Amino acid sequence: QVRLVESGGGSVEAGDSLTLSCAASGRTAGSVDMGWFRRPPGKEREFVGAIRWTGDGTYYRDSVKGRFTISRDNAKNTVYLQMNSLRPEDTAVYYCAAKTRSLRLTDPYTYWGQGTQVTVSS
Repeated sequence: QVRLVESGGGSVEAGDSLTLSCAASGRTAGSVDMGWFRRPPGKEREFVGAIRWTGDGTYYRDSVKGRFTISRDNAKNTVYLQMNSLRPEDTAVYYCAAKTRSLRLTDPYTYWGQGTQVTVSS
């Protein structure tokens, strides 16, 4: 079992930066792949990106490539989502998720955080 708690959400203006954190706890917290998802208002949840449990592999959706960076500190069992050059269309509830190590970072995720709101105004 892995418990995830996000933090760092807030309201910013377009062009600003924001960093989300996700603290993981539980017996296998240090050996799971970690992902970030978001649910824009009135839309389905979408995959933002993910990082391997080793920290040496990442995946990003096209719309955030070059603007968002995912990193992790396994000593702290924490994963980060650094978001730069934020746009109004990045407005969403952002969720941290975890899954057992597997071949693809896009494989289904098992554990979910409660979400944190990010609002970007123009």
